[in-house]
Amino acid sequence: MNTSHPFLRHSRQAFTLIEIVIVLTIISILAAGSIYMLKGNVDVAKETRVDGDLQNIMTQIQLYEARNMRPPTTEQGLKALVEKPTSEPLPEKWTALMEEVPKDPWGQEYKYRYPAQKSKKAFDVYSIGKDGAEGTEDDIGNWKASATK
Repeated sequence: MNTSHPFLRHSRQAFTLIEIVIVLTIISILAAGSIYMLKGNVDVAKETRVDGDLQNIMTQIQLYEARNMRPPTTEQGLKALVEKPTSEPLPEKWTALMEEVPKDPWGQEYKYRYPAQKSKKAFDVYSIGKDGAEGTEDDIGNWKASATK
């Protein structure tokens, strides 16, 4: 015996506006929280990439020094790893050690200085960091890598 009323037979087939608004609000809150958490991970990833680039560049400078009895001068810079220097002292056994000098994650060229002012090594290799200004707290160089490792 089916004693149901005709108006109760119809099931609810749509969401109400309030339900949709609540779901969208929850999704928005979760998305905002995820983006905020990922922002910190992106900064860490960029700093990690800088450390890797610096290690690679320092290895190539040491190879340059082993072949030519001295590292490139500040004037010759990191370009000496890619193109044969034309300024004194000219390297006797020059070889291209890199196809190109990488840029840091913020699009700036890595800086090179010989003799070193901050590093315990003979030379400084560094990125000017996120702010794009040299000599600020966010600079990342081979002096920090040596101190923390």
